[in-house]
Amino acid sequence: MLGTVLALAPATWMHAAADSRIRTVADVPARDVAVVFGAGLWEGRPTPYLAHRLDAAAELYRTGKVRVVLVTGDNSRAEYDEPDAMRTYLTARGVPDGRIVSDYAGFDTWDSCVRAKKIFGVDEAVLVTQGFHIKRAIALCDAAGVEAYGVGVAEPHDATWYYGGTREMFAAGKAALDAAFKPDPRFLGRQEPGVTEALASAGAP
Repeated sequence: MLGTVLALAPATWMHAAADSRIRTVADVPARDVAVVFGAGLWEGRPTPYLAHRLDAAAELYRTGKVRVVLVTGDNSRAEYDEPDAMRTYLTARGVPDGRIVSDYAGFDTWDSCVRAKKIFGVDEAVLVTQGFHIKRAIALCDAAGVEAYGVGVAEPHDATWYYGGTREMFAAGKAALDAAFKPDPRFLGRQEPGVTEALASAGAP
């Protein structure tokens, strides 16, 4: 029984932290910054799941729900650059280049949340990812000091969706440990003014 309780504790923590803050593009509260998490590239372009995240972020920008989009992903090797691919996709859909900020060291969800807070100075945000991932993203950003609402992008229940949902069950344990012990990201580095400058150019108060 104790083992069952311990196994379920991380998922229970995520539900408690996130359930009341999951919204849609239409009803999410306005915030200055949207954070879009990477989800892989295929031949240098966003995978369908990542493209759907970016479509939601572009809609948030078009409707005035956010002023700046922080794209966070993996650029650990020269031939693989999620943030630049995400930027290209967003600009093609009407988001001005000057309103997009790139985090090239968002190697996992915890790293992205900590870097949003410590490197880019984000205190509040709208997080954009798939529905099976959004609770973990909200809970981890909350633990990192970012007060967040989340837009969970809907997807057909295909093989990728089931894989993602299964992966989340195992990722919950690591997330709970990250929230409890608050390790530094794989790469922290210096503070960057990109979000502050983009907000200033957007006329944010």
